Amino acid sequence: MLVKSEYDIQFHLPMPTPMVAMLHLHPSLKSQVRAGNELKVEHINGETKSDVPVSEYHETDVPVLEYHDVFGNRCTRFMAPAGGIRLSGTSVVEMEGLADPINAYAQQAAVEDLPSEVLQFLLASRYCEVDKFGPIAQDLFGWMTPGWTKASAIRDWVHEKVMFNYKTARPTKTAMDVFTERVGVCRDYQHLAITLSRCQNIPARYVTGYLGDIRAPFSGPGDFSAWYEVFLDGRWMTMDARHNEPRIGRVLMAAGRDAADVAITTSFGNAILTNFYVDSYEVLEDGTTVPSLPGTIAQEPIVTSSNRGSAGAVQGFSE
Repeated sequence: MLVKSEYDIQFHLPMPTPMVAMLHLHPSLKSQVRAGNELKVEHINGETKSDVPVSEYHETDVPVLEYHDVFGNRCTRFMAPAGGIRLSGTSVVEMEGLADPINAYAQQAAVEDLPSEVLQFLLASRYCEVDKFGPIAQDLFGWMTPGWTKASAIRDWVHEKVMFNYKTARPTKTAMDVFTERVGVCRDYQHLAITLSRCQNIPARYVTGYLGDIRAPFSGPGDFSAWYEVFLDGRWMTMDARHNEPRIGRVLMAAGRDAADVAITTSFGNAILTNFYVDSYEVLEDGTTVPSLPGTIAQEPIVTSSNRGSAGAVQGFSE
């Protein structure tokens, strides 16, 4: 199966602004990329467009403007001139075309047996206040069999208890806010599930990428998506508290402790979003688009970005 993903994101910048973009696919997909996966940055001044220099990453070279962050995500940094800025790109990835696997017998390792690099995904982070959820998680899930049984129960509990409402999105909402309010958007579902998982000593990390309506009913305008992964049987396994039924066509872009680590764009100054388009869909070998199944589900568009103002406050649009 071939999955094509594309985006066109535009900002207006009042003044020259340093930016970081996390818009490439995850390096683990390198062997599956059949076309594209390049970021084009353009300065738009009226009818005139000009490219903004962006260095591509090469393993044998010293990266100047492109680098891998501490989680292994591929990042691009550039100095954007004042005015209009357009970030665009496409990619085609070959995938098996299988739905998210159900690993019913996956085992949970004791904390002392976990790889050292995985331990950070048991700790509290910006949006996942593990320190506040210990008694809550123990009361809800402490009695359950460790491993996939408990991990999937946490996922399903969050899915059932939280109501989706785009209008409630805010960049400061934490897992405790979601637990208290019982309403949120994609990233809020994942933050709460990640926090509860970590409290039960199940390493969990936040993931962002594409999840189009592939072999599924059309659900509205496309966007980036958020899900999470748990570490069982010595590897990372997909979980999604928002879409808790197995899905086809997840395309990984970045992973981190929570949404703060994987913002699609970060501007070190004021950046006003003026256009946002994202889509991900199945295509045939000749490029023909395979349509979604009939049916519609109302869904508001979402944006994953971070906008750091002069005071250093993190603002942004959230899933």
